[in-house]
Amino acid sequence: MPSDHATPTSDHLHAHLDGDASHGHFIEARSQKALGIALAMTLLFALIEVVTGFMSNSLALISDAGHMVTDAAALGLALLAQLIAKRPPSSRHSFGFVRAEALAAFVNSLAMLALVAWIVWEAAHRLAHPQAVQGGVVLVVAAIGAAINLIVAWVLSRDSESINTRAALVNVMGDLLGSVAAIAAGAIIYFTGWVRIDPILSIFVSLLILKSTWSILRESYHFLMEGVPHHIDYLQVGADVADVDGVLSVHDLHVWDMSPGHPALIGHLEIRDLAEWPAVLQRVRDMLLEKHGIDHVTLQPEALDGLPLEAGHCKPALTLPGHARR
Repeated sequence: MPSDHATPTSDHLHAHLDGDASHGHFIEARSQKALGIALAMTLLFALIEVVTGFMSNSLALISDAGHMVTDAAALGLALLAQLIAKRPPSSRHSFGFVRAEALAAFVNSLAMLALVAWIVWEAAHRLAHPQAVQGGVVLVVAAIGAAINLIVAWVLSRDSESINTRAALVNVMGDLLGSVAAIAAGAIIYFTGWVRIDPILSIFVSLLILKSTWSILRESYHFLMEGVPHHIDYLQVGADVADVDGVLSVHDLHVWDMSPGHPALIGHLEIRDLAEWPAVLQRVRDMLLEKHGIDHVTLQPEALDGLPLEAGHCKPALTLPGHARR
């Protein structure tokens, strides 16, 4: 006998109906043109700078070249991640692929930390054992690199909504500092012959890069680990939910970002009578949206073990994110 109910499809299961949250499972209308242009320019000059860096024996220029290679990889990852993130949710990935951008930003940040470690180690070696550097070549190539970085930074700044694009922009700005340091190193060596300025400025730029990279690493890690959004006070959310009329206690409460800028909440609420649930749920949803900007809310009601509350009975203590009651 044929079933009265049609088999649900992936599109149907992922659909948002009236009253559902407005978050997106995928990224719409985000152009990859900026990343494509930036990638082509950065990769081209990185190849030129790698060759001239070794020819001139300049650590500052080699560091800047290495940074630009890392930038090219970061831009490539960003471009790939945005293409992946635009894919809609599927039967195997019900949340979609929006976390691909944060994952790419995290991997890129780790690569930057490795590059910083290598620059510092090589600089320390060259401080102890100075090496000849062709200051004139360094000066010219670094100046061209700075111009390229300015153009790439301007292109990327036009798309500031993506965490991954911002991560790539941080790398480019750090690379711009590297180009400025290389210009200074080349000028000083060319006019004075003091070669130790090359590793000194390399270490200085590495510290600046480290500071910028660390912030992106923390942000992407927090998002990947489904941390509570920075603008939301988790304990205050729990207290506000527990204070809603009809709610006796709150437990198993979790708050995280479904996608950047779209927080979600799940939890269990203990109430007097399951018949009151529709009204209690509406009050909680309204409060969460108004006070905390959370519109993706999934809550499970639980009756108070079937026991009526006496007049004047106090609400049980708030438990977050406990799993004691089941």
